[in-house]
Amino acid sequence: MPNTWNFDNSYTSLPHLFFVRQQPTPVKKPELIIFNQTLAEQLNLPLPNQGRTILTQQLAGNLIAEGAEPIAQAYAGHQFGHFAMLGDGRAILLGEHLSGDQRFDIQLKGAGLTAFSRNGDGRAALGPMLREYLISEAMHALGIPSTRSLAVVRTGEPVYRAQPLTGAILTRIASSHIRVGTFEYALMRNQREDLKALADYTIQRHFPDAAQADHPYLALLSAVIDRQAKLIAQWMSVGFIHGVMNTDNMSIAGETIDYGPCAFMNRYDPSTVFSSIDHRGRYAYDQQPRIASWNLLRFGETLLPLIHIEQEQAIALTVEQLEQFGIRYEQAWLALFSAKLGIQQPCDEDKQLIAQLMQLMHQHQADFTNTFRGLSEGALAQTIMPEQDFVDWHQRWQHRLKQQAQSLQTSLTNMMACNPAVIPRNHLVEEALNAAEDKADMTPFYALLEQIQQPFCTPAQYKYCQPPENEEGYRTFCGT
Repeated sequence: MPNTWNFDNSYTSLPHLFFVRQQPTPVKKPELIIFNQTLAEQLNLPLPNQGRTILTQQLAGNLIAEGAEPIAQAYAGHQFGHFAMLGDGRAILLGEHLSGDQRFDIQLKGAGLTAFSRNGDGRAALGPMLREYLISEAMHALGIPSTRSLAVVRTGEPVYRAQPLTGAILTRIASSHIRVGTFEYALMRNQREDLKALADYTIQRHFPDAAQADHPYLALLSAVIDRQAKLIAQWMSVGFIHGVMNTDNMSIAGETIDYGPCAFMNRYDPSTVFSSIDHRGRYAYDQQPRIASWNLLRFGETLLPLIHIEQEQAIALTVEQLEQFGIRYEQAWLALFSAKLGIQQPCDEDKQLIAQLMQLMHQHQADFTNTFRGLSEGALAQTIMPEQDFVDWHQRWQHRLKQQAQSLQTSLTNMMACNPAVIPRNHLVEEALNAAEDKADMTPFYALLEQIQQPFCTPAQYKYCQPPENEEGYRTFCGT
């Protein structure tokens, strides 16, 4: 079977308040500058060698593929705790590509003005789109659920931010773009039947087992809680900081979505913030579990009218489910960090061992990624962190591993598969983006992409696992 678009448009079966039919705005001179051939082949999507000009025109929004029904989705969201009615201000969903028994949203980000653009221009700049491509592919390579990036097209038109920038469009692949904010939008419209239609559609698309439960909407809530608990624990295990955990940026499908001011931590500090707009540290590294719980509370509120006709009973049932997030997150966190230390069957005492390590890393400003990788490689304690208190901890950890049935070497081998050698180091990301934006040179980007796509392999060039000498004041931006 040849690679081709296989569009379906189930989202348009929902009530019309959830979307607006919207054609992309054509661009002058589209140029395909990066294409994810591996992803395209996995999903049986069109390939450039089957018609590069036509594919480029499709990925730029100039040509609509057969079967696509472009829409802009409506949603709301709590942004830094404040509610707002939102929607796709610069993204257009072409439709859902069917591959086997799975469906994937095909979305063009930066495709022009929509009914929800508000004061925006509907466009995107090259740098932020390349950042999303790079970081989303890094997350996928690390085994963390994420939206994917299929392509970036340069538009041949400038976009204006603080200064003129090169315009671009990202093609994003997602299990869906249903967000907590989508449910908030439905609740605020105060139409129970519309809310029910969205919940039923979400169950059918993402959680079919919930339809068979005695209380399907409670089962939906429980399933979303479970996925988010595991997802946030995975973020924490690699030092990832999302940067804008607004409710419109929390995917019901449990994927990491919207890579704006995100970054990976170098020197371990639980209060690390990179986002230029997060002045109070709301979305700092160590706040991410708390914010996820807060977002899920907002999601639970939207389901109250469906969970029980009596509000007090609905609240009681919902709170009972929401209380499970902390438990499930702690279980997932302990399992992941224990695996990072080669511990097969963690017990309560291991929580203290992990906490002591994290405290030492913070105290001695140790690099998050390289500390765990060094332990995996069996490096001498003094070469990882020369301070005596760490050497003492290292001895206790070695003693803990020797209590296991498996050999020490087996533990270290297992750790190598849990602790990456390569993450998208912020200074290298910036170098790659600057070269692409300022010099139209994609060489550093391709080189970094190749490394982050095999994160558990030790790179031939040390620079890909070396932290910057000084990252003081480093900030990331949302791109709008």
